[in-house]
Amino acid sequence: MKKTIITALLLSMVTVNLSAQLLYKISGKGLAAPSYIVGTYHLAPSTFADSIPGIRKAMADCQQTYGELVTAQVMSADSVAILQQAMLLPDDMTIDKVLSAEEMTRLNNYMKTLMGIDFTNPVLKQQMGKMSPQGLNTTLTMLGFMKKEGNVNPNALLDDYFQKEALAQGKGVGGLETIEFQIRVLFKGVTLERQKEGLMCLIDNAEFNEELTEKVRSAYYAQDLAALKEAIETKLHNHCDSTPEEDAQLLYNRNADWVTKMPAIMNQKPTLFAVGAGHLPGPKGVLTLLRNAGYQVEAVK
Repeated sequence: MKKTIITALLLSMVTVNLSAQLLYKISGKGLAAPSYIVGTYHLAPSTFADSIPGIRKAMADCQQTYGELVTAQVMSADSVAILQQAMLLPDDMTIDKVLSAEEMTRLNNYMKTLMGIDFTNPVLKQQMGKMSPQGLNTTLTMLGFMKKEGNVNPNALLDDYFQKEALAQGKGVGGLETIEFQIRVLFKGVTLERQKEGLMCLIDNAEFNEELTEKVRSAYYAQDLAALKEAIETKLHNHCDSTPEEDAQLLYNRNADWVTKMPAIMNQKPTLFAVGAGHLPGPKGVLTLLRNAGYQVEAVK
């Protein structure tokens, strides 16, 4: 479960021979012009784009950009409201009714360290007390990542940058998924008991997760996919690790779905796909699935 949440927000890396590479050209199988796919880190600043070799040419050559989602839609008031609702417990339930007193003490101690405030504060309790364990897990994980990342400008992130640049040049943008689909994957497909396990795993392994976050950040910015693989595949060898079913729901089923959609998109126009780097590599990753479908997929140096 630890890996499930972290991978949802970041990356899960390679079992093929890839090194210092985030951008790939897709050609062949009747494509009139190549398309490209670039791996992103969802909290990376937009300025990191210029550190990716070949990205400017790929952006210029492509006539549209696709992300996991259409970022402008995600940031709309309607989508924010839908997401906030999805992160709440049902009916009149509150987190202190879901967790035991001892679990609440552990949660409060963790929040105090991370945020300097906990649920003994009535304002915070009113604001976050109805969040589900999964909602809290995601929120606290993001806060931990942002604390490591430093000053994060939500209006200048890498995924959004690629779509904004396309729009500024009069090009189209699209999404491989919808916000409703991602909500089902991240919040609706997990039992309440498993959500509790995941939240406690986050709290009880704070040092492990902090070290992992730093390794992932450093490896991504170095474009060192071997180091990313080593970091993300680190396990605790207990119930905190994601199950094969959870990995399939979070990564592999989505990869397969994207590869069924990408041919029609690429046949329409040369496309830059900008998706979480964890979806690219491995035998069930997008790169291999595209090759298996008959495309040539080459690293851009």
